[in-house]
Amino acid sequence: MRNNPFKATLLAVAMATVSAGVKADTFEIEHLPKVQHAANITVSSDGELTAYTLGAPRDILAGDKDGRADTHLYIMRENGEPIQFIGTQGSISGLQFSPDKSTIYFKSKRDGDENTSLYSISLAGGEAQKRFEYETSIGDYRVSNDGSTLHFVATEKDTRKDFKDKGFDAVVYEEDQRLASLWSVSLNDKDAKSVKVFDGGHVSDFEVSANEKTLVAAVAPTNLVDDSLMLTDLFFLDIATGEVKSRIDIPGKLGAFELSDNGEHLAFLAGTDIHDSSNGVLMVAESNSDSFMQLTKDAPQHIMDIDWLGKDILAVAHRGVESALVVYETNGDEKRTLKTPNNIVVRSVDIGDGQIRFIADSAEHPREVFSIKRNKVVKLSHHNAWIDELELAPQTTHTYTARDGRPIEGLLITPNGTAPEGGWPLILTVHGGPEAHYSDGWITRYSDGGQFAAADGYAVFYPNYRGSTGRGVAFAKEHQDDYAGKEFNDLVDGVDALVAHGIVNKDRVGITGGSYGGYAAMWGATSQSEHFAAAVAFVGISNQISKFGTSDIPNEMHLVHSLKWPWEDNWMNLLERSPIYHAGKSTTPTLIMHGEKDTRVHPSQSMELYRAMKVRTQTPVRLVFYPNEGHGNRNAAAQYDYSLRFMRWMDTYLAQDATRSDPMPPTDLDLADKLEPEKDDAE
Repeated sequence: MRNNPFKATLLAVAMATVSAGVKADTFEIEHLPKVQHAANITVSSDGELTAYTLGAPRDILAGDKDGRADTHLYIMRENGEPIQFIGTQGSISGLQFSPDKSTIYFKSKRDGDENTSLYSISLAGGEAQKRFEYETSIGDYRVSNDGSTLHFVATEKDTRKDFKDKGFDAVVYEEDQRLASLWSVSLNDKDAKSVKVFDGGHVSDFEVSANEKTLVAAVAPTNLVDDSLMLTDLFFLDIATGEVKSRIDIPGKLGAFELSDNGEHLAFLAGTDIHDSSNGVLMVAESNSDSFMQLTKDAPQHIMDIDWLGKDILAVAHRGVESALVVYETNGDEKRTLKTPNNIVVRSVDIGDGQIRFIADSAEHPREVFSIKRNKVVKLSHHNAWIDELELAPQTTHTYTARDGRPIEGLLITPNGTAPEGGWPLILTVHGGPEAHYSDGWITRYSDGGQFAAADGYAVFYPNYRGSTGRGVAFAKEHQDDYAGKEFNDLVDGVDALVAHGIVNKDRVGITGGSYGGYAAMWGATSQSEHFAAAVAFVGISNQISKFGTSDIPNEMHLVHSLKWPWEDNWMNLLERSPIYHAGKSTTPTLIMHGEKDTRVHPSQSMELYRAMKVRTQTPVRLVFYPNEGHGNRNAAAQYDYSLRFMRWMDTYLAQDATRSDPMPPTDLDLADKLEPEKDDAE
């Protein structure tokens, strides 16, 4: 598919590997649709059954219809193999076992459904049955212990008459005031009407106590994304009347929350204050109380998920690029850390009667299901066993010292074999957020070259620069009020460290990333152009001033990133921290890609940089829009298209003899041979 300048070297290494009697096939772009990820782990109350979903991408090269990845339902009994219960196209989420384990409930939108509805399937087999459909899609839900009542979150249907068929399709921006409320309905009466239980704000998620007397709901004042991020609180409600018993004023962003089995405590994840960029601190409150304790405020970690283990809290803690399963008492004491292999990264956990199941991945495999039995970790699913037959490139942790002495950690994937003279070409891959982090697990995705870039002769580096999560609140705050400052110095210093070790070639460095990582790629291509011979920017930020006015999260930008409004003597600072301000000095060939339906980072951000570089320089620049995508590509064709364009751009400008003024690759991709293979003559 691509004219790859490193293939000759790669083939030589491959032939040497074959002659040594070792597997030689490498991971390629075309393998991406075969990668499946387990998720939504759910354990029955007695621990005997485990359910999960498996994300299965559409493989358009194998003839699948374009679309988003499908999710399949799997169930396994204790000591049994996973059994696929549902494997059709579409999405499955919200798994819940009935108390007698005869049935599992889930949400789905199937053929003929207007909205996402409640379904169930018998564990004895048979077809899934629709149990309830509301006038709009169902959000979070719970079925009562006796199966008679459904509590669910949904928005009322807009009953206003429209005249779109006559051309009147104007949209009033941000003024749809239909908030998501909490409802209940009888499942035993097909004609039963839904009853609104609570409508004191915009409800997103909720938990029900074991005795079904108390409900805890996450409520924001409006349905705007900004308010959901920054102003969501927790309400304790009487489940019978909807009366508010108490309210917890969450200090920052809210994450997962879980009621204890005895109903006495609520554990939740949140930001330690309104300026905390993430929600990775473990907190606990007594039920029906408005006060709480912050248990891990100062810990150098980020808690990803929680569940109750008896009277204690089991937390999935990410510490740097590694993870740990940590047991906390409700007073905050760290009771113990469960032993898990160093080569896996735990993502989420669920517990039933003390039986622990979790989702984890590693550098060798995507996300699978694991359990802990008698202090031994057992891998229960093997959906990606085909990867075992490939020769994967090595992935290691690489720590370096930034220019101000701060240690920075990242992950490095290098091609198999010995580095060429002068070092490998490098693709610096920058995560978004910046409130995110890379963990030492499976990090190859359609927009992150990882294994398929290494197979083509590139080193790929994933730094957890200042502003990243995983090292505590203080580290995550170090980027604030300093766009493209210390955080970007960390990126350049990471490249310099790899060059100093002889790992990469300083003249053949590319940079890429999406969202905030796209901002880094744009900044690298303009303000720091001398460091980068190629850039691929995805849904990136080019103008910090106009981004404020076109994003759906202006309040979040102010509170956890800039700490100042643009008009607070900050206009010039924001402009100078914007790639468009420096576009005139760019010599870095830049490929810009963006979803046209992006509301987080408006497509105009990519248009601004494209136009600035096009008018002010002779540097190669190209802008590609994806009409049906938003803040990241979800459909199979758009993902494949992105991967091909991304790697072809790097191949063009990071080749051994490439120059920054070389012609851009063709606008079209040569897809005919892949999508329309010639039929066999025998046919």
